[in-house]
Amino acid sequence: MILPVYTFGQPVLRKVAEDIPLDYPNLKELINDMFETCTECDGIGLAAPQIGKAIRLVVIDLDVISEHYPEYKGFRHAFINGHILEVDDSETETMEEGCLSLPGIHEKVKRPTRIHVKYVDENLVAHDEWIEGYLARVIQHEFDHIDGKVFTDHISPFRKQMIAKKLKELSSGRFQCRYRVKAAMK
Repeated sequence: MILPVYTFGQPVLRKVAEDIPLDYPNLKELINDMFETCTECDGIGLAAPQIGKAIRLVVIDLDVISEHYPEYKGFRHAFINGHILEVDDSETETMEEGCLSLPGIHEKVKRPTRIHVKYVDENLVAHDEWIEGYLARVIQHEFDHIDGKVFTDHISPFRKQMIAKKLKELSSGRFQCRYRVKAAMK
């Protein structure tokens, strides 16, 4: 089932999400719905707060970009109770990011290229690993959502001022989007 995406200004996007029990009701169905929603919106990742649930659940589908990143062919995973344990900021990279919850906004964000994460996958297998490259960026972006942040929190005050009008329009529900959303109405 395709779910509406909560957009900037929705309070759930600013809440720190809770870990969930591994027997969370209808977890597999929720994961499938999140993947379906992500695909419908042409996204590569979706966090539970973006569908109105303040829980630590993220889905990432990098198979859709495997033409440019062949190493991600077939990569489609859920991250349950994910946490970034450590960042290796000895190398960083600046790339443009966008977000399903901030439609129409794209900004350059500087992030570490290597992170240490722990999570449980969709098969309920625990992981504790270092992740590098583009996947590290996507995980940081999506895990920001479960920590109550959005990518524009990482841009300079000058850039924030430049997009302030767009953010205000988003938070007041005055925007158009091709996928189903649940906009904040102030």
